Formats: sequence, C-alpha cells, structure tokens
Amino acid sequence: MADPLSRAAARLLTPDGGPAIDFSAPPGAPALIGPDSVSWRVFKNPVSLFVGGITAVILELAEPRVRSGVWDHSSFKAQPLKRLKRTGLAAMVTVYGPRETAEKMIAGVVRMHGHVTGETPAGVAYQANDPALLDWVQATASFGFIEAYHAYACTLSQVERDAAFAEAAPGARLYGATGAPTSEGAWKRQLALMLPNLEPSEIVFEFLDIMTRTPLLPGPLRLIQKPLVRAAVDIVPVEVRARLGLGEAWSLNGLERRLVRMAGSSADRVPIKGAPAVEATRRMGLPENYLYRRRAAL
Repeated sequence: MADPLSRAAARLLTPDGGPAIDFSAPPGAPALIGPDSVSWRVFKNPVSLFVGGITAVILELAEPRVRSGVWDHSSFKAQPLKRLKRTGLAAMVTVYGPRETAEKMIAGVVRMHGHVTGETPAGVAYQANDPALLDWVQATASFGFIEAYHAYACTLSQVERDAAFAEAAPGARLYGATGAPTSEGAWKRQLALMLPNLEPSEIVFEFLDIMTRTPLLPGPLRLIQKPLVRAAVDIVPVEVRARLGLGEAWSLNGLERRLVRMAGSSADRVPIKGAPAVEATRRMGLPENYLYRRRAAL
C-alpha cells in the first residue's frame, strides 16, 4: 500500500491547470538551500508532507487573525484539493526550485497577500503581510513538516531538527517572515509567547472534517486518509490541543500509528519518478536516488 500511497500523495503537488514547473532545469541552477540539507531529505516524503501540512494549518487556524485571513480569503472551503495542490507546489518550489524561480513565485505570493486585509469576528484588524503573522505561519509550517517527518518517516537528531528550522530562513525572509524561528528551541519560545493568543474555533473542526471526507486519495487508499488526519492532530503540541479541544477522539490508536509509520517509512525509501525532489537532484547532477541513498548513510 505504501508505494501507491506515496504516488497518490505526490499527485497533490501537481495543480490542475497550474503552472508547469520544471525542477530539472536549468542544469546546475542552485536552490535557496542545497541538496545536502536536512530540508531536501524531509520534503521528499509525500506522506509526512501531507500529515505535516495538516498540522501546520491546525496551528495557523488557532490564531484568530490568521484564521480569518485563511478562511475568508481562500478557496479552501469550496475547493480544498485545488488549494492543497497550490500550497504543496509552493513548498516544493521554495525548497527544490531554482533560486530564480522560487524568488519569482514568492514575490507573486507577497503581492497577492498585500490585498488580503480584514477584521476578525471580534473586530481585530489583520493584514496578511503583517510580519508577526508571517512569522507564525512560517513557524507552524516548519514545525509541522519537521515533526511529521521525525514522527512518521525517519528519526531526526536534535542537530538535524535545528538545522531544518535554520534552513527555512532564506525562503522565510523572502516571504517577509524575518522573525521566524531558526531552531527548535526558538520555535518552543515562540509557541509559548503565542499561546495566550490561540483560541478554539469551530473552523478548526470544519477544516478537519473537510480533510477527512474530501476524496484526496484514490480508491482503496482513502482507507488511510482518516488515520493520516489523526496523525496530524497527534503531533500538535499538547497545550495547543487542549486549548482547541482536540481530545483523545482525535488520537491515533496503535494499529493506525503503525500503519502511518509504515507508509511514511516506505515513502522515504522509494524515489518517485518525476517528483520535485528527484528532478531537482538530477538538475544538480546527482543520482536520482541521492536523497534516499544519503538517508541510509546517516
């Protein structure tokens, strides 16, 4: 099941009718971070990316200004799969795309966010390009992807987790998140500072319902979709889960945990032909299995 699941999850990175990004060209063009980075290993895994992306959105939706900006100004409610694909592609371009391509894409996102303004239901004004909100969004993304990979694909050392946070800095700065955490310790400090601002919302549960019932994976593979969503909730920091009311009903049972780990671990061993990670390693003149072979050597 794990290999078909990996291919199905990888299809989430191909937006319908969206821009075609050639990660294999031009030859030798560097990305914002290099192929020897922890991030190149982490972002190659479509299973942990799917899980970590959901974790990140849960944390984003816990902040009322970010929640209003996301829920009121995006297509998530009406077209969740399309939105997921666009977000996944943006992450791939930021990590694996040629630097020039990544810079151009991010500049476009920043311009678009410049038009996203409004007020929360409580009357608090927000602006999507507010550096404090950008720092939170960047922090939650880094945490979600790193923690999901660590929990369900391949154990990362403390040094590796700190490195992965630090490697996100070049992309974060381009987005305007100049205060995003550059280590796990910095993430924990930011979380502690942000915690009083986080609040429960029915929108969190609406989001989780959408992620559970929308047919994101094909055919029999939908059987694992609900455990993947639970896996995402399971790694949300306990203090945030308590604040949001995400109780034990959202936790993985033993069988589900083994199933998710099997899928994540298998996806970490098998290169997916045409995937951004594989194409990017080819662009850099490296073997297609470079990131997978490198994993075994660490």
